[in-house]
Amino acid sequence: MNIFPDIRGPIASATNDLVDFLVVDYGDAFEAFSNVLLQGLLFIERGLRAVPPWAMILIIAAVALAASRKPLMAVGAAAGLWFIGALGMWDQAMQTLAIILVSVCFCILVGLPLGVLAASSRMFRRGLIPVLDLMQTIPSFVYLIPAAMLFGLGKVPAILATVIYALPPLIRLTDLGIREVDGEVVEASRAFGATRAQILTGVQIPLSMPTIMQGINQTTMLALSMVVIASMIGARGVGETVLLGLQRNDSGTGLVGGITIVILAVVIDRITQAYGRRLQRHRSAEA
Repeated sequence: MNIFPDIRGPIASATNDLVDFLVVDYGDAFEAFSNVLLQGLLFIERGLRAVPPWAMILIIAAVALAASRKPLMAVGAAAGLWFIGALGMWDQAMQTLAIILVSVCFCILVGLPLGVLAASSRMFRRGLIPVLDLMQTIPSFVYLIPAAMLFGLGKVPAILATVIYALPPLIRLTDLGIREVDGEVVEASRAFGATRAQILTGVQIPLSMPTIMQGINQTTMLALSMVVIASMIGARGVGETVLLGLQRNDSGTGLVGGITIVILAVVIDRITQAYGRRLQRHRSAEA
């Protein structure tokens, strides 16, 4: 006797019907959004690739120095980028960096407001947590399929898949950072006549900024980890090199792409972590 009801068919059928409905009725809107996003991405990508490599290395080194105030970190970041160029992966690295920048900007635009809402409403947070759990645990290929059907192959569905995968840590840490702000500080601000919006923008967000920066760091790392999967639907960049190595059973090519991804991850991680630590020290000094 079969004790399991057949729910696979209805779930698959309902999902396919929903995707077909969106494609047929809102295909033009999705295409317009895709074109706008693609033009913005291409603008950033062309800008990054137009900058001479030596100038980009100096810019990243200056950013690392400003974030950490440690010359050794600036030298390390510059050496890492120089090594990427020596591997012949400069253009691919700039393509990947453009995708990461756009994806992280989307995550910030969506994640910060949702994190603030979750911190201010317990009911909203309880409803949001299962959604975030689903976003973090569902395999990326599951939502790559409808994304590719709605937006076609290329960079746009790759960005959207990256946003879905990388967004939850920023929301969670924004929520956590705001809720951990000292209640006495909030009450003192309210006693001085500050409105709710003023308390949020002038007290809670500045005091929780180190935690928010940690969320941005984690989101950036997760976005970078998606570059290989994104290359499977035509996103190109460094992930394409790793994918080609896998398809051709070429370990050397795969290793070159993997080293490039590691260097990008280390440079971005060190810069964002250093900036977060500076904010933390500044906050402690004010306290």
